[in-house]
Amino acid sequence: MASHNRLSMEDIAGGTITLSNIGAIGGKFGSPLLNLPEVAIIALGRIQKLPRYDDDENVYPSSIINVTVGADHRVVDGATVARFCNEWKSLVEKPELLLLHMR
Repeated sequence: MASHNRLSMEDIAGGTITLSNIGAIGGKFGSPLLNLPEVAIIALGRIQKLPRYDDDENVYPSSIINVTVGADHRVVDGATVARFCNEWKSLVEKPELLLLHMR
């Protein structure tokens, strides 16, 4: 249903976190607003290939995506959100680390 853009309100109700892919329509940045009673929303921007420098100051192309997180601080504190973002970033950059978490 989602791939045909036919989700009903019942289909999207009762969640905890929303992932919003604003990059699919070309967006780079977002200011996501909570969909209460959910406790967080994550907006994913468009992936861009941008120049970056390595430790020896050589330029190389890197795929960069902007991720914006909004959270209800009555439920989740900022440090927890920051730790989540850092862990998620490391897993996206090195998906082989996911194997370490499998049972």
